[in-house]
Amino acid sequence: MSTTLSEYRGVSGRHGENSAGLRLWLGQNASQLALAPSVVVVLVVVYGFMVWTGVISLTASKMLPTYQFVGFEQYERLWSNPIWHIAVSNIFIFGFLFIGFSTAFGLALAILIDQKVRAEGFLRTIYLYPMALSFIVTGTAWKWILNPGLGLERMVHMWGWESFKFDWLVNTQYAIYTLVIAGVWQSSGFVMALFLAALRGIDDDLIKAARLDGAGTVQIYRRIIIPQMGPTFMTVGVILMQQAVKSFDLVVALTSGGPGNSTNLPATFMYTQTFGRDQMAVGAASAIMIFMTVTAIIVPYLYVDIRNNRNEG
Repeated sequence: MSTTLSEYRGVSGRHGENSAGLRLWLGQNASQLALAPSVVVVLVVVYGFMVWTGVISLTASKMLPTYQFVGFEQYERLWSNPIWHIAVSNIFIFGFLFIGFSTAFGLALAILIDQKVRAEGFLRTIYLYPMALSFIVTGTAWKWILNPGLGLERMVHMWGWESFKFDWLVNTQYAIYTLVIAGVWQSSGFVMALFLAALRGIDDDLIKAARLDGAGTVQIYRRIIIPQMGPTFMTVGVILMQQAVKSFDLVVALTSGGPGNSTNLPATFMYTQTFGRDQMAVGAASAIMIFMTVTAIIVPYLYVDIRNNRNEG
């Protein structure tokens, strides 16, 4: 009887120790366990479908996926498609102007607000408001504004200036620039917020010392403040570049890729080929090209950022 009781107590003790150990392990790994479902979903839904897209781009898939592998034939078809060449040339035009003007306007607005102007909070809200809108809303609003029969051109005609003409939205040569106008309008406020945060992080002692040496405001910004904002410029550039490469909803809402194919971008080309022309493999090949472009932008940035953090450490 005593032996049985001792064995029972031993087993109970071991169970108690195991339970305590399990509770301790759960407490130490609670954050990892909470994130585990999200990590699994990301691995399957994001990276899994990226791999699947790469596989489809090597097949003869059309309306539905098939697994008849044809090598790089779809990439040859992609680069022999004149519409793809238009989309690629458009992304260079749109990206260069979008990034350049958004950065310039955002920096100018940040410098303006940094002068401790009155109603600073109100101005920040006004400048940041467009960023709260989706690109669908932005595209639709600018489609009304730039429509020759409804918006700016008609309003100026009603004011008596009958010779005024602003038909970029329906002009194949200038339609791509309407995307730039709408994109810059929406993104400049966000860029301003990033630059303003960087400006407020500059050491005031440097600015005071420069003023004591007789430097003016323009010289202080040009020679002292802006050179110290290099990491912020890099961050802004990377964010805007990947935003430009992935632009889709703005194009759909504002121009639908027209007139003709004059405002097609790689993302709209991919959608049209996949769901409009039943060329799933060609669309997958264009998606892989977009992915490679975004990777080429992000990887060097991450490398530089990690290296700088190690050097600081």
